[in-house]
Amino acid sequence: MKLTTLVTTLDQLLNITEINDYPGAVNGLQIENRGKITRLVAAVDACEEVIREAARVKGTLLLVHHGIFWNGVTPVVGSAYRKLKAAFEGDLALYSSHLPLDFHLELGNNVLLAKSIGLTDVKPALTVKGQLVGVRGKIKTTTRDELAERISAAVGGPVHYSPGGSEKIRTVLVVTGGAGSEVASAAKLGVDAFITGEGPHWSYTAAEEEGINLFYCGHYATETFGVKALATYLSQKTGLPWSFLDHPTGL
Repeated sequence: MKLTTLVTTLDQLLNITEINDYPGAVNGLQIENRGKITRLVAAVDACEEVIREAARVKGTLLLVHHGIFWNGVTPVVGSAYRKLKAAFEGDLALYSSHLPLDFHLELGNNVLLAKSIGLTDVKPALTVKGQLVGVRGKIKTTTRDELAERISAAVGGPVHYSPGGSEKIRTVLVVTGGAGSEVASAAKLGVDAFITGEGPHWSYTAAEEEGINLFYCGHYATETFGVKALATYLSQKTGLPWSFLDHPTGL
């Protein structure tokens, strides 16, 4: 497949030009290769180890959630140099999608995590900077501990929560990644539980004060869904094989 064809498909699918994001996200193609793609690799972070492993096969398109520019403009030395060197020598292309992949209503992290724990009537929710950043849905009445078990099974790891709200849970907000600081805004939506990846220390007691159950499920763990779904979609559309490079941070 031509890289340009895949990039056009991705840009249109994810609507990257219409979504406000952090300056370091730089959504879209971040590194081009010689122009032909033979396989797809999905990963959460474009860290050095992931780039080196993906570049072992020439003509790979690496799809990530966090790209290589999060620290802004930096000298091409140290790890920045090594990552680019590995990509160039391995004929690796790199495509990154941050908030556009969180928001997507079919392939996004939010909606896929919500559905994996059994939420129904899932709709966009929680406005931040003029855009809806999460999804809310309904769940058959459950307890905090039961919901934590469901989430743990979905993300494949431990879940910690602040029991600030009702023991019985019927409505849930999901915003993957590091959205714990939005706990007050989540509480204003009137949901029983707010599921995210991580939050600042103060968010735990803030949840108690706001009267909402806040679940911390791991930043990395909540953001594996989108890149896998995106790679699956492209593979089905193009016939290219795909794989997932797991490099968990534990955060």
